[in-house]
Order: sequence, then C-alpha cells, then structure tokens
Amino acid sequence: MAGYLKALTTVSRSAAAALSQNPAALSPAAVCQHRLQKRNYATKRIKVDQPVVEMDGDEMTRIIWEFIKEKLILPNVDVELMYFDLGLPYRDQTNDQVTIDSALATKKYNVAVKCATITPDEARVEEFKLKKMWKSPNGTIRNILGGTVFREPILCSSQFCVVNLTSTGPLNLTAPLSVLLFCLL
Repeated sequence: MAGYLKALTTVSRSAAAALSQNPAALSPAAVCQHRLQKRNYATKRIKVDQPVVEMDGDEMTRIIWEFIKEKLILPNVDVELMYFDLGLPYRDQTNDQVTIDSALATKKYNVAVKCATITPDEARVEEFKLKKMWKSPNGTIRNILGGTVFREPILCSSQFCVVNLTSTGPLNLTAPLSVLLFCLL
C-alpha cells in the first residue's frame, strides 16, 4: 500500500508541476529538460583566438580572481590562460624573474589580466623572510611594456556609468581594487 501511495504521489506531483506556472514546482521531466538546456548553453562559449596572460597576485586578490575566473569567465569564454604567479613568495623564489617573464608574455600576446601584488617594504621583507626588497612589479611590467600611469580615468563617448559612488563623509579605501572595464567603442 505504501509503495502505491508513493507512486501516486509522484505522478500527482509531476502532473501538477506540468500544469503549474510556478518554477518552484518541477517535474522530473522538467528537471531533465532544464539540465539539457544548461549543458547546451555551455557549449556556446565565446572563443578567444590567442592566449591571455594571467598574473596572479597576493593575499585576497588570489581568492577574488579565482572566484571571478571560475564563476564568470571560464563558463562563458573559451580561452587559453598563460599563468604567472606574481605572489611575493614566488617572486622571491625566482629572484623576480617571473615578473619579467609575465611582462614579456604580455608584450607577445598583447593582453593580460593582473591582480594586485605586494610591493615589499622593510616590514614585509622581515614578515616574508625575503632575500631582498624587490622592486614594484607594476613598475617592472610598465617599463618592459613602455607604458605609462594614468591617474585619471580615460573617458569614452560610448562609455556609460555602471556605478555611481557618492560619499557624504570621509571615504577610506584601505586596499587597491582592480576593476575590469569593458568599453564598447
């Protein structure tokens, strides 16, 4: 009797879910169809022709970048990433050669994503037990690429404001935040 009631309940729920407009009520057939749609969508990723240089950073930027990459980029973009660890311990281990290699790869492939890195001061040299006080990786990369520093935003005529940050009191940003901006020209 219990088996009969269980089967009847399953059939009733399936029929009710098929008639219902509520997305919370899903029949087994609807769940199966939803999975197929999701799988088909994942095959329609944007294809990137050449590799992108990925420069991993220090501390929380590693975690944030990994989350963004795994949740937002890789499910939608088919891209080969050339990985370089610019974390302070690895820069010390390679005598900062990894920074030079990442800049040369950026020069070769013309595109890179760089996470925030630590420029060591005396306290960081002691904290990380570094061989020496390494130069800023941003400066090293900028010099190899022949770049410059922009202290003000570059405005495009087709750029629209996504975030309007206003403050009525003092604003204190304790850590640099890198933001990727996509401008359609």
